[in-house]
Parts: sequence; C-alpha cells; structure tokens
Amino acid sequence: MQAQNIVVVGAGICGLSAAIWLRRAGHTVTLIDRDGPGAGASYGNAGLLAEWAVVPVSEPGIAWTGLKYLVSRDAPLSLQWSQLPRLAPWLAQFLRNSTDTRTRRISSALSHLLHDSVDQHRALTRGTRAERCIASSDIGWAYPNRAAYHADAYSWELRRIAGYTPEVNDGPEVQEIEPMLGPATTCLVRLKGHGHITNPGAYMADLARVLEDEGGTVRRAEMRDVTMVDGRITQVLTDERPLPCDTAVLAAGIWSEPLARKLGVRVPLVAERGFHLEFQNPSQMPTMPMMMTSGKFAVNPMQLGLRCAGMVELGGTSEKMSRGPLNLLARNVARVFPDLRYDSVEEWMGYRPSTPDSLPLIGEMGASGVFAAFGHQHIGLTGGPKTGRWVADMIDGRGNAELHTFDANRFG
Repeated sequence: MQAQNIVVVGAGICGLSAAIWLRRAGHTVTLIDRDGPGAGASYGNAGLLAEWAVVPVSEPGIAWTGLKYLVSRDAPLSLQWSQLPRLAPWLAQFLRNSTDTRTRRISSALSHLLHDSVDQHRALTRGTRAERCIASSDIGWAYPNRAAYHADAYSWELRRIAGYTPEVNDGPEVQEIEPMLGPATTCLVRLKGHGHITNPGAYMADLARVLEDEGGTVRRAEMRDVTMVDGRITQVLTDERPLPCDTAVLAAGIWSEPLARKLGVRVPLVAERGFHLEFQNPSQMPTMPMMMTSGKFAVNPMQLGLRCAGMVELGGTSEKMSRGPLNLLARNVARVFPDLRYDSVEEWMGYRPSTPDSLPLIGEMGASGVFAAFGHQHIGLTGGPKTGRWVADMIDGRGNAELHTFDANRFG
C-alpha cells in the first residue's frame, strides 16, 4: 500500500505500539500526546502481561456482588455517587452483558486479543532499548483458603477454556513457594511461563525513543479538533498547529470519548478510577507477580519498588485523589504482607477507559479515516502491542474478519 501521512493521538501503550508498527510499514508517523509518553494509565498500571485476563468484570452474579460492595466501606469497588446520573446508562448496558452466554462470548474475544501478549511485546521491542523492561515470570493467585479458590470456579473454568491450567498449593507449601505471604493466605494458585513489565514508565519512554530512532516523530501537543473533507479526516488540529494527515489513530484512553464525539461518534466510555501504592526500598519482595483475591489487587516486584495496584472507583476524571480506596489498599497490603517494611510510598490514581462489554474499540470509525485503539479497561498494557499491530494491518488494507467483536462502530 502507498505510504501515508498518519497522526497517532495518545502516547500510551496502544498509541506507541500503533505508531511503531505503522512506521515499520513505511508510513510517515507523528505521535502526539498532551502530557507526553505514558503519562496516564500506561504508567500507573500493575505491570502484568495478563494473557490469562479472559474473565470480564461483568461475569454472572456481578449485580449482586456489586451491590454488596457498594454498601461496604471495605470493598474493592466504590462509586462517586454524584456521577450516578451520568453512569446509569452505562451501568444498564454493563449488567446486560453479565449473562453466561455473553460472558463466554466476551471471554473468547479477550483470549483472541491476549493469548500471545508476551510474544507481542517481545516482537515490538526485539533489538531495541525497550526490551530491557520485559521480564519472564510465573503469576500467582493468593487465596485465604482452598474453599475460596473453589468459590472462584467459574473464573477458572473460563481460564481453562482459554488454555490455562492452574497448579494449586495449600498449607505449608504456600510460604515455601512465596515466603512473603503471611498467615492470611493458605492457598496459592500458579500459572507458569508468563511475564511482566519491570518499570512501566520507563518502558513507555523507551518505546517513544524507539519510534524516534526508527524515523517517527513524537510531539507534545493536545488534539483540539479535526478537519473533515467529504466525511474523511484531513487534519488534526492541535493547541500548537494543524497537522495534515491521510489517516489518524485515536488511542487517547479515557480522553478518546470526547475526541470521538468530534467525529460524530458516541462511545459509552467511563472512567474506572484505579490506584496504586509503590513501596520504595521494601524489606521484602515476592518471587513472582501475584493477584491478591482478598482485596482484589495485584502485586508486582518492580525496579523501583513493590507496586500494589487495583481497586475500582466508578466516577469522573477529576484529578482529586480519593482517600478511601487508597487507605483500603494500604490496609489490605498490611494484612497479606504483615512483615513488610519500607522507606516511603508513592500514591497514584489514574483512569481505566471502560466499555460496558469489557472489550476495546479497534478499527475504523465509520469511513472517517480515523481508527480507534482505546477502551481496554484493565488490559491496556497486555493488549496494547497486538492492538497496535492490528490497527497498522487495517490501515494497510489487511483486514481481519475475526475482529468483528471489537468493531469500533458496534455501539451505533
């Protein structure tokens, strides 16, 4: 296909991946972001390459579970009640996707996107400065007891369908495998042969430099509007100057929704406010990343410390930090790691861009020449490189009929 002039909006993992694959295909690529590479959720995530994350949040029973969470002060889900009128239509669609039939369909689509995530990250970075941030590791699920593991049978059924068979350990074996775990954990489930990112912020910065090393342009600028001629994009208008283009990629995370509206596309996207605590100079480090099922947070040993990330607060994009989820996360960390000591702790809050069917939007929006690559909820880091490669293939005319479940126009 003839080389094009392409503007990519958003320098998180999806935008960076799309920009690099498009540049490698011979296109002229300009990547823009108002805050610079990896400034949002791509920086603050748990760092897991979660190929196994095939269980959508909207699994059967979520209505009852969510209601119990919302009336508890010690639950991993909370709601900014002032945002409820705006969230209500999204929540209604979300609950319609919680049937067994829809959950299994969504799980199958997630598996298609995620099953080779580690390989996709390595293909994106092979031979570049960015590959230093990718580590091979097992992944563990810490349960209070074996009964709690059995109560999670539906999730493990979906993972088994996707090809993941767990190794279950309990009793004294738990602390032999993972000495950092305290007595609150008596069952540890492992999947072997996965991976994680050791420093998400540095990884995004490295990927931006890879793009520049390979001839692309990275510019700190904010998209304000677009110019359309006969229904197709011809310019991205920024706070600096217009950027002419033949095609554009919209990969701005939660900020994609107002930008999509400028194209006449309405997307049911809400912010799941997520949090992390990163403990500097910790007295202990786990041998592998883990999912703490009691408290619903992830643990990852990183270059700069121990990162514990999770919680969901449905709400808006206010920059005001919510203390409730952070305080709860701190209490949960102290409970499962009772001997942990550290010098200081970084607190972070960001916005997961979430659709009501737990699937991202990937592909051209109408016939606008603008391709969506956003809405990844909890799996942006995991699915970003493959999303970027799929979008680059689409722009080069290599469609994929199997991607209909990610159709960027599926909400009308």
